[in-house]
Amino acid sequence: MTIPVRLHVLAFAVAIGCAGGVVAPAALVAQTPSAAQGNVLTLTDALTLARRNNPALANSVNARRTAAANVRAANGAFLPNVNSSFGGGYREGRQTFFQGQGFGSTNDQLSTDASASANLNLSMGALNDRRAVKSEQEAVESDIAAAEVNVRNNVITQYLTALQAQANANLQDTLLATTTAQLQLARARLQVGSGTQLDVQRAEVADGQQRVASLRAKNTAQVEIVRLFQQIGMPPVAGTTLDPNLPAPPALELQGVLDMAKRANPALGALKQREETARRQLSSARSGYYPSLSLQAGVSAFTNRFTNTQLLIDQSRTSTLNSRASCIRTEEVRARLQLANILAVCEGISFTPAQEQAIRDSQGKYPFDFTRNPYSVSASLSLPIFNGFRREQQIEQAAVQRRNAENNTRTQDLRVTADVTAAWLQLNTAQQTVTLQEQNVRTARTALSLAQERYRVGAISIVDLVQARGDYERAETDRITAVYDVQRAFAALENAVGRPLR
Repeated sequence: MTIPVRLHVLAFAVAIGCAGGVVAPAALVAQTPSAAQGNVLTLTDALTLARRNNPALANSVNARRTAAANVRAANGAFLPNVNSSFGGGYREGRQTFFQGQGFGSTNDQLSTDASASANLNLSMGALNDRRAVKSEQEAVESDIAAAEVNVRNNVITQYLTALQAQANANLQDTLLATTTAQLQLARARLQVGSGTQLDVQRAEVADGQQRVASLRAKNTAQVEIVRLFQQIGMPPVAGTTLDPNLPAPPALELQGVLDMAKRANPALGALKQREETARRQLSSARSGYYPSLSLQAGVSAFTNRFTNTQLLIDQSRTSTLNSRASCIRTEEVRARLQLANILAVCEGISFTPAQEQAIRDSQGKYPFDFTRNPYSVSASLSLPIFNGFRREQQIEQAAVQRRNAENNTRTQDLRVTADVTAAWLQLNTAQQTVTLQEQNVRTARTALSLAQERYRVGAISIVDLVQARGDYERAETDRITAVYDVQRAFAALENAVGRPLR
């Protein structure tokens, strides 16, 4: 009687171990990772990191700067364009001859000139263009929001995929403990003579296959975490585990979700803004029939100096002496004729040091003591009359673009309605599926426990026990898939709406 008692005690202990392996998977999705598991990355943390690091989202955000620059440029159309110039030059002291006549100075000359001008063009087209780029800027903001929603959906989807792989790996580890216990039981039965070597070999095959499945499941879980970090936009962190404690989706009414999607969906909002942009561009094209106003103003100045100041002084002194001699000759003739004359004045003509200093002072103005030229101000009003039907062509093109924008908006509106409705229905179906899969797991767990007890007492073969374990594995795997299908369906609904729903 000693051997049967020993077999009974061993079988009872192994069965308890198997039962523990069966019950554990039911709580796989709800368990909380411990600190010993490494770094725990929550879904909230993953989304926060993705907003900061995802390169595709960063590219979308960069479009905001371009849109802002376009708005500034459109506003600048109502400000005058101001230009200024400053230049300098050098001219050799050599005369230029034209038809035998010499022109120009024989003294080298340096010169500087400066000018400033402003012009302003006002038209209805500029006003409509400004409104168009403002609408485009709002459309870019909606594009950025859509990119954020897309990145959020990708990260959530990959997070759920990695979580499911992590749960499957835990399930395979639990099933490995079960096959190991079954192998020990088969060997114990063989030792006491109530089992066969074939049962042991089958149990060994099942245990070996389960070890392979467990290894592959762990590898898959690690690969999916690496893919998750790829979606986040940063290199993977070794030892990272995921937090499976995800909140349950809230109860939602279809009509309320549809109304929210019509208001909040960023892709739909972007198309509405681009429809407004197309309308403004059509108005801008039509403004080609309206007059435009142009205002202009400008001022310029110059300064120059000759490189040889003494030459100027000598030329001026010579010119003064020539004037004095000419004046004396003329007045001497008048004096001899006893006519009134200014001979005394002519004799007083001379080149004075003051004149010499004035010449030197005039050359000291270079390069910044400018002499201003007359300024100018002008205004013109232009009214286009005929330009070869180009205005009509532009208006027609703008009208087609507006109609296309309206059709794109309507297409997106229908897509949002269909996507939200389909996602809502999928969510409801997934939630009902979870209930059914949980019932299947309870049934499969009971059947496996019964099969273990019957195998313990020798009522069934190892083949039946392996079959019961396989049924339980499939049921538990389907339950895990159903649980995460609910989260995926809810994520798809949030993506269709275009904003978080929790």
